Amino acid sequence: MSQTELHQLSVAELAAQLRAKQVSATEAAQHFLARAKQHQNLGAFVAINEDATLAQAKAADALIAEGKGGKLAGVPIAHKDIFVTKDFPTTAASKMLEGYQSPFDATVVKKLADAGVVTLGKLNCDEFAMGGANENSAVPPVGFDAAQPVRNPWNTERVPGGSSGGSAAAVAARLAPAVTGTDTGGSIRQPASFCGITGIKPTYGRASRYGMIAFASSLDQAGPMGRSAEDCALLLSEMCGPDLDRDSTSLDYPAEDFTARLGDSIEGLRIGVPAEFFGEGLSDDVRTAVDAALKEYEKLGAKLVPVSLPRTELSVPVYYILAPAEASSNLSRFDGVKFGHRAAKYEDLNDMYKKTRAEGFGDEVKRRIMIGAYVLSEGYYDAYYLQAQKIRRMIADDFQAAFKDCDVIAGAAAPTTAWAIGGKADPVSNYLADIFTLPASLAGLPGLSLPAGFGDGGMPVGLQLIGNYFGEAKLLNAAHRFQQATDFHLKSPVGI
Repeated sequence: MSQTELHQLSVAELAAQLRAKQVSATEAAQHFLARAKQHQNLGAFVAINEDATLAQAKAADALIAEGKGGKLAGVPIAHKDIFVTKDFPTTAASKMLEGYQSPFDATVVKKLADAGVVTLGKLNCDEFAMGGANENSAVPPVGFDAAQPVRNPWNTERVPGGSSGGSAAAVAARLAPAVTGTDTGGSIRQPASFCGITGIKPTYGRASRYGMIAFASSLDQAGPMGRSAEDCALLLSEMCGPDLDRDSTSLDYPAEDFTARLGDSIEGLRIGVPAEFFGEGLSDDVRTAVDAALKEYEKLGAKLVPVSLPRTELSVPVYYILAPAEASSNLSRFDGVKFGHRAAKYEDLNDMYKKTRAEGFGDEVKRRIMIGAYVLSEGYYDAYYLQAQKIRRMIADDFQAAFKDCDVIAGAAAPTTAWAIGGKADPVSNYLADIFTLPASLAGLPGLSLPAGFGDGGMPVGLQLIGNYFGEAKLLNAAHRFQQATDFHLKSPVGI
């Protein structure tokens, strides 16, 4: 196979060629670095270090030559710029961390490196992972002098989704076979839907948060994004596992080979269909694609079961109380004292704090910090934060009630396809776009988005599958069987 076709290979296919020595890790890395430069107009990458990438590729080639490389040895991937990395700057797409170089790698980055993967660079995202369109980045992408929104490869006038928009765009444009992302309220699943790729958020706590710059600590979770469920399964198998000494939110639950059950029959699989996911607000083109996907599952032997998630609408106000509250606490460390941006001119310590944070944070980050500080303040804690925590528990209970009647829950990943850049200037309209992904995040459940067709304008539509705790293997297999019967995940944007 010629090198020009490397980017059309899945992770599994590329890994097989690397093991067979049909292509070297160095050749693969050079090919994808060239593609990143060729398509830098998308704004997907915010940092590239060719010397570091090629050094990793050379090391992977040596491992493969010795017969020591694992399943992913030599496979090039890229990381969302929310994971700290030794060889690449980490900014969380914020001026606050401009130029920051970490002395260590995040656990997820290290686990994948230990598996032999090669890092191509860091990917654009919404600042501190706060956003659903990747329009909030404050860091110039590679090839630009100023911050730019990431562009959707299917239509560069539209958003790729967020906050992992750079990650989703990179996979859709074949700039990387697979990538890492993070999901707080849907930031893997929604951009995967918008860009026509597959992405999974595992059960909260299955992947370590150590070295992942915190937004909302009880919600943030790392996950892979790739073209297919098989590719995601390969990465997720390496990313998960306990990290008890370094992450207090890590679960003492063993790592798992998520590829082991791919190909299992889904005959009799009970797919819960919540009425709340198909009500007002779901666009007609998305509904049509999702309905067709569910009919395909029926052809494969699955059974559709009506279920109810009655507090779905409450997930939006609950999330936008709890997440900002945690953000206001987590981001208090960025004050100009220890690291990150510091204002050049100030009169005293208090003035330095104010000017540093005013200069370093973008509008959306400031908005969420202020909301969070408000709901945690004396006199409002009980009325807002405490009530939101109670409803969060009720949302989790709703899922457990539904899972008594079904094995997985299905619906649209987002109410619409990707909208035009600048098309949702009102922050609340952006927040409402997360209504289908937020409930699973609040409950800490695993959720997956897979390509399920196309809507108006030829834009991708994602089907969301939600599983019970530790049900990642079941979700990935259900997605894999769908992808064996359809070709939506093989489609690529024109000109890519």
